[in-house]
Amino acid sequence: MDKEIIRFPENNDVVFTEYGIPTEFPSHWHNAAEFTVILKKGCIYRIGDTDYEPAPGDILLVWPRELHEIVRIPKDSSAFVQFSSRLTESNADLVAASRFLNECHLISHKKNPELAEKLREIIFSVRDFYKDNHNFLETRSKIIVYEMLVLIGEHVLEERREQIGFENFSDKSWEYIRHACAYVAKHSSEDISQAKVAHDIGLSPYYFSKLFNEYTQMTFPAYLSSIRVQNAINLLSDDKLSITECAFSSGFQSTTTFNKVFFEHTGCSPRDYRKLHKNNPKQNAQG
Repeated sequence: MDKEIIRFPENNDVVFTEYGIPTEFPSHWHNAAEFTVILKKGCIYRIGDTDYEPAPGDILLVWPRELHEIVRIPKDSSAFVQFSSRLTESNADLVAASRFLNECHLISHKKNPELAEKLREIIFSVRDFYKDNHNFLETRSKIIVYEMLVLIGEHVLEERREQIGFENFSDKSWEYIRHACAYVAKHSSEDISQAKVAHDIGLSPYYFSKLFNEYTQMTFPAYLSSIRVQNAINLLSDDKLSITECAFSSGFQSTTTFNKVFFEHTGCSPRDYRKLHKNNPKQNAQG
């Protein structure tokens, strides 16, 4: 299991890879998301504990910090775009929908041909931007990443509405969740509680807890911890800050809790994570 550091082009958080992709690559993870277009038959990937055998035209989705592996693929059978987790973690809409997004790993061309084809076009447009050396390359790249995320987000939310019922998954309820996630993103470094967030958005603590669990499929404390770990990961890239400073600046009240929660989310200690980030020389994606 390896941690991979992706070096993005200067002043850009998006990179496209088409050539030199290995036919096998061991289990690894990185802070970037990785969306792959499948071009040939015979591809086998593993995300977490699940194996995928996508067909040509399918889109495979790996989200930030997910273990994944190229089990076996033919040569020149895929192309992919990677983008920094900063693009999703700084956006309240996407943070609110992250629980649903992270459960979606395959867009099937057979089941959703219009969506799969649109995503393929968008992914290859990143290649065209780099090839043609467009003006405003950074802005163009980020716009199309958000376009992809909106399309996938609408797709997974529609599926979620069908699962729990259209009456239960109302626009009003979703707005409460979005505001709650935005509040957490803004105040996660402070001593906040579920009751405080509920009060801020105008709900009783009991109803907010029920609503939050139903929509996100996780408890509020678990969600808050995950956001604080994301913040800590960003801070750990600054060598001027001690690990203790990163912990408290992220909202953790003790280094013991910080180390425990950080390991649960990333599989390594904050100290080891910093070493990996500093020493890993890999320049680009290999899966």
